[in-house]
Amino acid sequence: MSDSSTFVNACAIMGGMGTATAPVTAGDVAACCSLLTGGVLDTAAAERLAAVFKALSDPARVKLVSLIAASDGGEACICDLTEPLGLSQPTVSHHMKLLVESGLVSRDQRGKWAYYRVNAEALDRIATAVAPLQR
Repeated sequence: MSDSSTFVNACAIMGGMGTATAPVTAGDVAACCSLLTGGVLDTAAAERLAAVFKALSDPARVKLVSLIAASDGGEACICDLTEPLGLSQPTVSHHMKLLVESGLVSRDQRGKWAYYRVNAEALDRIATAVAPLQR
């Protein structure tokens, strides 16, 4: 890094967001947050953090998060998410599966329909993760 005053605060995002590959360990948090290491992540922790960003790397998934967050009551049925995207139901379901696995949204099955809610805490951690640390 060229500017030592700007670091990615990975600790904030890693605090509670697991992925389908492996949960974040206490060691990950200790390593990234240690004053001794200056916020440098090991490879495994960086891969888990990257998985969260990968979930938001597709414009359709970003729009899905936005649609859910803007829905009445902060939740949306899968049946209401296909038309605004212009994608098929199986494609939207695939995108939603990736968002759930990343911890960005939660899923609640009600009869034959799945309802999704944005995990505001996870989004706050992402915002904090990309904010520069004050040193």
